[in-house]
Amino acid sequence: MLVAPPKPINTFTVTIMLAFTFFILLLSGLLHFPSVSSSLPQPPNHPVAATVSEPFTDLVSAFFKWDSQVGCARFREKPNGVSLNGSKVVSLQGIDGDSACGGLKLKHVSVLVKGWTWIPDNLDNLYSCSCGLSCLWTKSPVLADKPDALLFETSTPPVQRRMGDPLRVYMDLEAGRRRSGQEDLYISYHAEDDVQATYAGTLFHNSRNYHVSNNKNKDILVYWSSSRCLSQRNELAKKLLRMLPHHSFGKCLNNVGGPDMALSFYPECANDANVTPKWWDHLHCAMSHYKFVLAIENTFTESYVTEKLFYALDSGAVPIYFGAPNVMDFVPPHSIIDGRKFGSLKELASYVKAVANDPVAYAEYHAWRRCGVLGNYGKTRAVSLDTLPCRLCEAVSRKGGRNARS
Repeated sequence: MLVAPPKPINTFTVTIMLAFTFFILLLSGLLHFPSVSSSLPQPPNHPVAATVSEPFTDLVSAFFKWDSQVGCARFREKPNGVSLNGSKVVSLQGIDGDSACGGLKLKHVSVLVKGWTWIPDNLDNLYSCSCGLSCLWTKSPVLADKPDALLFETSTPPVQRRMGDPLRVYMDLEAGRRRSGQEDLYISYHAEDDVQATYAGTLFHNSRNYHVSNNKNKDILVYWSSSRCLSQRNELAKKLLRMLPHHSFGKCLNNVGGPDMALSFYPECANDANVTPKWWDHLHCAMSHYKFVLAIENTFTESYVTEKLFYALDSGAVPIYFGAPNVMDFVPPHSIIDGRKFGSLKELASYVKAVANDPVAYAEYHAWRRCGVLGNYGKTRAVSLDTLPCRLCEAVSRKGGRNARS
């Protein structure tokens, strides 16, 4: 008996049947795909925009990849999903500008800075401020022979002030800030003080080399430098850095052969070959060769955000930050990794390694620079030490200077 040969399979019919089966499974939830960013640990409020890729060194190529996969339009829609002022307190004082001109009583104010102070000499100047106010800020008693205000920082103001004497201004920018009790105006880093001064200025050390490298170290991920070896900060740094490849400059936990090795690694960071540089002269340039900079404050205090963080931002690195709980009120959106938001240092280290190997996820931390999304950072810079002379002179003018009642 002859058996009829099987009929050929209709490939079109099979394709339709497979597609229908796939569709049914997808709808039923039995089949699903991982999200694009599921390959990286997800810390609170830090979505990662891209998939894990190979380690990279060229920051510009990482930017191009981020542009093609994310782009500024999407970043501006919801930068990091974090509100620009998430703190329960007001973190930054407002700048009134010309709207507050009506309260000024003097058109010219002179401030004499008394005694030794870390305030840089290059702040000394005659300033043309808003509302037609001129402001002389100087350490010279010859230039300010009849000052409207005396600024004290390392010493306390006189106990008494009589009418006709300069106003007493006291400044304390340290973590445990406290009023002297003998001042007429108080300057510190907190918004509730008479005049706020953040650490986000650029007037420190004019000789500094601000060269920013486009190439990031592939194998050594973290830069850290500290020469004040506080036990609590040292212990935190030691625990985290033992899980991350790093270079530790400075005196604390040094692993590069001495505190002055940065120029040996990066000779392009020397401004002048004929001058022996100080550590701060090449700080930004050295930092810029690393993907991350560890920034740990001396004290974790509200609004106490120091130059440790802003140096890292200025250098083109991503800060790994431990400090003020309201730090996000002072920095651009999605610009830092807040170490205190992680459940453990191990979780933080895993996240840092993952971002370091993903050019798109890393480039997202620089998106604020390229997309013009500053958030509160513009306000932070506006109330920095750079603008302190005019803002203090305005406050002195509103009180009437030497004519103010005692």
